[in-house]
Amino acid sequence: MGATLVTGGAGFIGSHLVERLLRDGRRVVVLDNFDPFYDAAIKRDNLRRASSAPGFSLVEGDIRDPKAVAQALATAPVDTVIHLAARAGVRPSIKDPALYVSVNLDGTVTLLEACRREDVPTFVFGSSSSVYGDNDKVPFSEDDPVDHPVSPYAATKRAGELLAHTYHHLFGMRVSCLRFFTVYGPRQRPDLAIHAFARRIRAGEALPVFGDGTSGRDYTYVDDIVEGIVRAAERTSGFHVWNLGGSHPVTLDEMIARLARGLSKEAILDRQPPQPGDVRRTYADIARAQRDLDWRPEVGFDEGIDRFLAWFSEKA
Repeated sequence: MGATLVTGGAGFIGSHLVERLLRDGRRVVVLDNFDPFYDAAIKRDNLRRASSAPGFSLVEGDIRDPKAVAQALATAPVDTVIHLAARAGVRPSIKDPALYVSVNLDGTVTLLEACRREDVPTFVFGSSSSVYGDNDKVPFSEDDPVDHPVSPYAATKRAGELLAHTYHHLFGMRVSCLRFFTVYGPRQRPDLAIHAFARRIRAGEALPVFGDGTSGRDYTYVDDIVEGIVRAAERTSGFHVWNLGGSHPVTLDEMIARLARGLSKEAILDRQPPQPGDVRRTYADIARAQRDLDWRPEVGFDEGIDRFLAWFSEKA
């Protein structure tokens, strides 16, 4: 059994995945550049437990750098690349679309080319529910049209899927594209809503709430996402697209109220107009993942929030 290369392995989802793969007895190589989009010290702490495990290797470098990618692939005989590294965030992508295209597309091509040269057979691409755009039809199915993205970030994720399909078609690479739906849990990025709102509620600060609070997100607990990634990596054969979502949307107002209850604090709301690039709802149809991967979310929103808040309180 070969090693698994995880790009972005020091991040929120990536670090949980790395720990899971190590527990499963896999050798793991992480490629991460510790980008300062948020504090690099947080990412280094994410890898603290994994870094002492047998079978773990870290290569610090950018996915756009062919030498860094080659070094990562040369660290161990890699048979699977799980590509999670990306410039993340819908709203920041509107301010700097060129950077998102550079990291998310140039980086993905660099990885795919390296996998082609080194005959790495399996490539798992971390995509996003944002590819569905502001879809009127719910729940979102993998067969729905995804040609109307509403942010540069979403456009780069869809383009990444198309690039991955091209390499499957031309070179026979086994590829899975996983569309993640609003992942949350311990180690969540500090800029994401649940984490950012929890900090503000605890500090007694007002929450910037964009829109009327009825927008919905299909929150998915990180352990469920990791389980889906592992199963997809094991079962990738040709080319696949799978939704990984909670399949139970929660409105923005409901999410805030749940955090406030869990923190035993009042949430002070600062209502603001909707933001460009935001969508009204996300909602995953997971029938295909249930059928192909025998996967379904196990952690409900209430339990997941309790787990997140337990971690959040320990970090205070």
